Amino acid sequence: MPAFNPFQMARSQFERVAHQLELEDSVRELLSTALREYRFALPVRMDDGSLRVFRGFRVHHNDALGPCKGGLRFHPEVSIDTARAQAMWMTWKCAVAEIPLGGANGGVICDPHNLSMPEQEQICRKWIRQIARDIGPMRDVISPDIMVSPQHMIWMMDEYETIQGERSAGITAGKPVRLAGSMGKEESTGYGLVYALREVLYDMGLSPAETTASVQGFGNVARHAIKLYHEIGGTTTCVSCWDQEDQTSYAYRKESGIDLNELSRVTDRFGGINKEKARDLGYEVLAGESWIEQDVEILIPAALENQITEENVDKISKKVKIIAEGADGPTTPAADKVIEERGIFVLPDLLANAGGAICSYFEQIQGNINYFWPQDEVLGKLDVKMTAAFIKVSELAQKSKLYMRDAAYIIAVGRVAQACRDRGWV
Repeated sequence: MPAFNPFQMARSQFERVAHQLELEDSVRELLSTALREYRFALPVRMDDGSLRVFRGFRVHHNDALGPCKGGLRFHPEVSIDTARAQAMWMTWKCAVAEIPLGGANGGVICDPHNLSMPEQEQICRKWIRQIARDIGPMRDVISPDIMVSPQHMIWMMDEYETIQGERSAGITAGKPVRLAGSMGKEESTGYGLVYALREVLYDMGLSPAETTASVQGFGNVARHAIKLYHEIGGTTTCVSCWDQEDQTSYAYRKESGIDLNELSRVTDRFGGINKEKARDLGYEVLAGESWIEQDVEILIPAALENQITEENVDKISKKVKIIAEGADGPTTPAADKVIEERGIFVLPDLLANAGGAICSYFEQIQGNINYFWPQDEVLGKLDVKMTAAFIKVSELAQKSKLYMRDAAYIIAVGRVAQACRDRGWV
C-alpha cells in the first residue's frame, strides 16, 4: 500500500469542491498550492555536547482574507506535505468561521519525548531565527499543534521580540494567560467542537443524555471535548491514545462511562495513559483501533489525520449517528463515500475544530491591543461564532441537499476565491 499523503488528500477535497463551484482555472491553480514555503536547518548543541541538525519548515497557503495563522508541530513523522495540507485546511477553516485570517502551518522533525527542555528551547529559538523576517502579528501568527506546548510558544514569542526589539505578544497563540495568553484558549478547540455537536443533536431531536461517545485521542482537544460533552449530559465509554513506551496505541473502555478526572491523573503530558493504572481503575484495555468499533451514537476522532479509512470504515457500528472530527483530515475521501452512503452525519473538521483557530484570532487581537477579556467573554464569543458557522453550513447543506463536508468547503473555498478576485490576484 502506498504511503498516505495528507496533501494529496487535501487537494483531492479541494478539487471536488472546485468542480462543484465551477472555479476558473486560474483560481484553481492559485488555491491548490501554497503561496510561499520555507525550509531550513536547525543546528542544535545537545546536552552531551554533540551537534545535531534538525529540519524545520513553514508553509503559507493563502492570505487573501487576512494574515496567515496556523499550527507548529513537533513530530518525528511530520513532513512538508503534512504542513501543506494543514495550511490549506487552515485557510478553509478560517474562511468557514468568518475570521479575517489565512492558513499556515509548520513543523520540526523531532521527538520531544527524547529531548530535554534546554534542547527543545534551542529548537524553538532557532526556528524563529530562521523565519522571523517572514512572520509577525499581522503577517503570520504561530499556534501550538501536536507536541508543542504553551512553554514553546513563550520561547518563540521571546525570541521574536528580542530580534524585533519590541513587544509583539500577537506573534504566537496558545501562551499561558500570565504572559499575554487568552483565557479560554486551552479549552477552545474541544469546547468549540461540542458547541457545534450540541446544535447537531438539537437538529436531530436527540438529548445529549441519550447519547454515548467514543473518542480517539486524549490530548488537549479530546479532553476538553469530553469535559464539555459530559457537562451537557453525554457519556464517553471509550478513549484511545498512543503509548510511548510500547510505541503503539491502546483503547480504554468502561461501559458505565469514563471518569475524566481519574483518567487524567494517570496520563502523561503528551496525552498517554498509563495502562496498568487504568486497569487498576477498572478500565478494559483494548487495541488502539478498537475506538472505531464501539456501539455508541457519536465517534470523535481527535488525534491525527488518516484515521478513518477504506480499511476500517466498515467497522463503524450501525448505532453510530454522528462523526465529529476533532482532528484535521481524519477521514479519507474513500471512507467519506461509505459514511455518506450510510447516512451518518459528519461534522467536518473545517467546522468541528475551528474553535482553536477562532480563539487564536481572539488571542491575536488581545495581544495586539494589550487588553485581555475574561474567560466567560471569550467562551461566549466562541459559542456565538461556532453556532453561527454551523447554522450557515447546515442551512446550505439542507437547502442544496449537500453532504456537510461539501457544504463547508463550498462556503470556505467560495469566500477565499472571491477575496482573491477582489484583490485582483486572478
